[in-house]
Amino acid sequence: MKQQKQVFDNVLDLIGKTPIIKLNRMTADYDGEYLAKVEAFNPGHSTKDRIALYIIEEAERQGILSPGDTIIETTSGNTGFSVAMVSIIKGYECILAVSSKSSADKIDMLKAMGAQVYVCPAHVTADDPRSYYQVAKRLHEEIKGSVYINQYFNQLNIEAHYRTTGPEIWEQTDGQITHLVACSGTGGTISGTAKYLKEQNPDIQIIGVDAYGSVLKKYHETREFDEKEIYPYRIEGLGKNLIPTATDFDLIDQFVKVSDEDSAHTAREIAKTEGLFVGYTSGAVMQAIKQLNEEERFKPEDKVVIIFPDHGSRYMSKIFSDDWMAEQGFFDSKNEVTIKTVQYIS
Repeated sequence: MKQQKQVFDNVLDLIGKTPIIKLNRMTADYDGEYLAKVEAFNPGHSTKDRIALYIIEEAERQGILSPGDTIIETTSGNTGFSVAMVSIIKGYECILAVSSKSSADKIDMLKAMGAQVYVCPAHVTADDPRSYYQVAKRLHEEIKGSVYINQYFNQLNIEAHYRTTGPEIWEQTDGQITHLVACSGTGGTISGTAKYLKEQNPDIQIIGVDAYGSVLKKYHETREFDEKEIYPYRIEGLGKNLIPTATDFDLIDQFVKVSDEDSAHTAREIAKTEGLFVGYTSGAVMQAIKQLNEEERFKPEDKVVIIFPDHGSRYMSKIFSDDWMAEQGFFDSKNEVTIKTVQYIS
């Protein structure tokens, strides 16, 4: 038997091969088996490590990136952290245009990783010169020797998950997966994973999770971009106010919309019931599971894989802060504050 490697050349060797963990308490009353693909086990604590490494190494293979070049990207935080981490190891400069909706924790982490960060207003149109899309594009035009990853419109985003996440899930479930439920932002994770899984078994159902205030669900159903669907929402890394070409809508069977408030409470519930400290989008995808069970969508023999995209440490100033939750009006008679403050007596 081949001995498992104990010493790694650098942190990038730890990307991928994340575990699948069975959910027990939250799903005890549901039909089917529920398996969480926990992407927080990546070294950068999110699924975005996969695309950052794959896209950058592909650019190197094509001769697009040279030593000392600058990598530019738009991000709600997780992709930026992953790009900054890969840049450190490979010796590139890193500039990130970040949505102001990103948590302070995420922005501070990006700065800690040596990235130059531009914080851009979240609630502007994609073609507004202040949007993080346009700021990144302008910086790329101005900086010689720069590469703009552009995850929303980069097919390598899909390919990264086709080559890694999809095969891992198929192998880890012994090909028994019946449903994949995943959030959709850029769409790379769900599209690339779905592409591989559908090639193995076309009957696997792919369910995307979208946010209220995003255009993705309606576009999937009508193929029409409806600006009236767009309004501000709080969940980071989920949904969009444009149509990313990194989303293959033909591979997705259904979209489910979830609310900011429900997703926040469900993320907190995951921590308190399953012992998994995961982020806002993980709460969103688990909230979708709740809603689908209310519709009696699953059968006892189903094996449902849920992708938990990132770690809860990215949201300490948001969903895991009682103050922030209260400011959003997320505590009510149904969801009261459950964390008590301990008073220390000297």
